[in-house]
Amino acid sequence: MSKLCWLDIRATRADVRAAITEEAVHQRIDGIVASDPSDLAGLPPTITRVLWPGSGPGEVTPGAADVVILPYGHGDPRQLAGASTGLEFGRFVEITDAPTLDEACVAAREDLWSVLRFRDPTKIPLEIVIAAASGASGNIMTVAADPEEAAIIFGVLEHGPAGVMMAPRGVGDATALKRATAPTAEQLGLAELEVTAVTHVGMGDRACVDTCSYLHKDEGILVGSSSRGMILCVSETHPLPYMPTRPFRVNAGAIHSYTLSAQGRTNYLSELRAGSKVFLQDDWHVRVFASDGSVRHSTELKPTDTLLGYLPTAARHVGYAIDEFCIEV
Repeated sequence: MSKLCWLDIRATRADVRAAITEEAVHQRIDGIVASDPSDLAGLPPTITRVLWPGSGPGEVTPGAADVVILPYGHGDPRQLAGASTGLEFGRFVEITDAPTLDEACVAAREDLWSVLRFRDPTKIPLEIVIAAASGASGNIMTVAADPEEAAIIFGVLEHGPAGVMMAPRGVGDATALKRATAPTAEQLGLAELEVTAVTHVGMGDRACVDTCSYLHKDEGILVGSSSRGMILCVSETHPLPYMPTRPFRVNAGAIHSYTLSAQGRTNYLSELRAGSKVFLQDDWHVRVFASDGSVRHSTELKPTDTLLGYLPTAARHVGYAIDEFCIEV
């Protein structure tokens, strides 16, 4: 299911507003949000024109907008929609505490559009709203500070909200926001391969790949000695005698083998590195110990911070320390 992207140009400088709007149209942004109907004039019909007057509903000229967003408590969107031909209404809620979280849940359950902004850097309130609105026919739009946060928001509770709204800082942000909605994995057509021979080639170094999520029984990593021919190596989700399952791990094979990465690129297994994506959940309530013993939120960590940890020197096999050479990525 594709995600919606709204670009909020209410606070955009007048000298760059036209360029940013043109970029948004070119990138097929789903909606433009403005406080002045004139900023929505001339947009193609493929873009949802969102009017955000900032106060009560007032008078909206027919045809000037498609959606009108009002602050929570400034009118009932369902009654307003019934009285306004061709207009859809929604509510904006800023979640700062338990009462406003309740308001967000009500808006998400009842309104066709609910635009939500969360003050604290945790996605738990958004998870609560999405769960509370399960089965509702409305659309939850969540305010994102930047494209990186937009990508994180889309992954909340697997399905995430219907979309995000972001205020651009300049030209290029619309492109980055649209890129954040792109599918993370390509759709590949697998082929049936026939084994023609099996030959032992001797000893060598192997690589196993630990992911940061659980893989299903039909999921794995494409690996091959040729970049033009790869085999789907399954993860350790299938039980084996004497071994516990490791549903996040793939024993991928020899370190010289190719594997398929993002954007269709191939890498050697030996080139893979941890660090391109963190394995720690990106949420405020996940905390770690700093070197001085204080508790730090994972979302507030920055370069030069020092944390408490442990660096064992021995390799491991089934959890036991063993003196051998093994590369695990």
